[in-house]
Amino acid sequence: MSAPARDSQNDWNSRILLAEQILPLLSRLHREHNVVTSIFGRLLINVTSVDVIKSHRYARLVTDRELPLSATLPILQELVEMNLGTASIDLGRLATGYAAEVEAAGESAGSLRAYLERELADVVGAHSEKEPTDVVLYGFGRIGRLLARILIAREAAYGGVRLRAIVVRRNGDEDLEKRASLLRRDSVHGAFDGTITVDNENEIIWANGTPIQVIYSNDPAQVDYTAYGIDNAVLVDNTGRWRDREGLSQHLAATGIRKVLLTAPGKGDVRNLVYGINHGDITDDGSDDILSAASCTTNAITPVLKVLNDRYGINHGHVETVHSFTNDQNLIDNFHKGDRRGRAAGLNMVLTETGAAKAVAKALPELEGRLTGNAIRVPTPDVSMAVLNLTLDTPTTRDEVNDYLHKVALHSDLRQQIDYIKSPEVVSTDFVGSTHAGIVDGLATIADGNNLVVYVWYDNEYGYSNQVIRIVEDIAGARPQVFPRRVSPSELF
Repeated sequence: MSAPARDSQNDWNSRILLAEQILPLLSRLHREHNVVTSIFGRLLINVTSVDVIKSHRYARLVTDRELPLSATLPILQELVEMNLGTASIDLGRLATGYAAEVEAAGESAGSLRAYLERELADVVGAHSEKEPTDVVLYGFGRIGRLLARILIAREAAYGGVRLRAIVVRRNGDEDLEKRASLLRRDSVHGAFDGTITVDNENEIIWANGTPIQVIYSNDPAQVDYTAYGIDNAVLVDNTGRWRDREGLSQHLAATGIRKVLLTAPGKGDVRNLVYGINHGDITDDGSDDILSAASCTTNAITPVLKVLNDRYGINHGHVETVHSFTNDQNLIDNFHKGDRRGRAAGLNMVLTETGAAKAVAKALPELEGRLTGNAIRVPTPDVSMAVLNLTLDTPTTRDEVNDYLHKVALHSDLRQQIDYIKSPEVVSTDFVGSTHAGIVDGLATIADGNNLVVYVWYDNEYGYSNQVIRIVEDIAGARPQVFPRRVSPSELF
């Protein structure tokens, strides 16, 4: 073996040794303090030594240099000895922040422990004994099952919300087994990460030790959730059967439900929310007992439009979505009440309409009347794209826009909503499982003075489902605090 090869091997082995020291510290932080850690947003949950190394390499996208494992190990060693409350802590930002402080102050710089106590002052000793909020899923289709997967994982990570039940209509004697099997296996998103068993006698699906009560009902108003030990719950309606206040109010007539969240655009006076944009508008005066999480497309484009409008001003724009086919289309040609959607979804591009452009104004009133939109359904099962063709008030360049959107994706409080990628080989399947609302494709950006075209990928199933869960946790008062605190996009220009 040549000397460079031996050096490379030795370097890898030394990283593995450091990663193996880091893993039990991550576990202790989570088990003893309910603290979840990340490296510039890449969560370190149920990770291997190789995952830890890859997360540190990811830092190059933020700092232009790889983050040494030797920089995060002492931070973790200090954190496990501190009296921390529930939080999400970014080790990458702490490590680079302390390094910058040491470089600037030299020998007069304070100790690492003093730096951490200052940066994490709001979470030291901030323990909460609050009981988790019950969550009920009404409907168990594509979105419902993904919400169940995320809720089970989030309960294990943070404990703020817990999935208690799903409500469905019974479809035959094998209904429970089939629903459990669909939760276990997914053609797009892969196998469930864990174990699933079925208790037929009590009509319960057990998922990673979480009992999910299956309630069979055709009438939402007649369900007594307290009979199953469920009370003051947030109910997420995934059926799309009712989209106005009158229809969705049936859920509030049931005993044990406190709030209702619709996973489709709401009609009438139902508030449409895009987490990260207008979730702070939720009131406690009773008028927001029924809410909507808008649509997957609205969630994908609204954050990007928000930051572009804040910096450059949007005079007018057109949104064209290239959207994967969905269950409301026919597999083969047949009658459909919607125009063109009756044609075979797996064989055709289908021109249709989308209300997403108009729906943006419900979250961003300043864009009222400035956007038009249309959609093309294409023969892919998941991941879609929105093309934002915008006329700006302020001229810009491609590099300037990309640099700004990249900084927003890395450093701002919209980091969970906006991601950024600049790779010549990415295609739609690369974004299956993305937790972001939308991902800006930097190589596709076109800018010519006041004219701008931005391409935004989005996992219209999983990315949207994560946005829904963020609203559920916000309603429950269970969103984890993030440290160090992120800045608003406006502070980046």
